[in-house]
Amino acid sequence: MKEEKIQTLHPHPGKTNKQISLSKYNVIKDNILSILRDSEPTHTELMEKLYSQVKDTFEGGVQWYGETIKLDLEARKIIERTASKPEKYKLVTSNL
Repeated sequence: MKEEKIQTLHPHPGKTNKQISLSKYNVIKDNILSILRDSEPTHTELMEKLYSQVKDTFEGGVQWYGETIKLDLEARKIIERTASKPEKYKLVTSNL
C-alpha cells in the first residue's frame, strides 16, 4: 500500500516546503498543538518539549519534522508567533 503524503506549506511566499508522510505529519501536529494548548513556548522550548514527547515512538528526525510542520501550521494560520522577544508560539484562537 502506498503511503499517503501531505504537501506542507511555508509561511513565506515563494518558499516551498516538503511532501511528507501524512501519518508522521499528524503525530507531530497533534503533539505541537497539545503543547500549545497549555503554554506559549519559545522555539527552543517547543522543540525540546516535542522531542521529549515523541522521541521513543517517532521514527525520523523529530527536529526536522517539528520545524517543517511548525512552519506548515503557521502558514495555515493554526499557530502564530507572538510579537514578544524572544518570539513565542501560540494557537490562533479563531481556528480552535
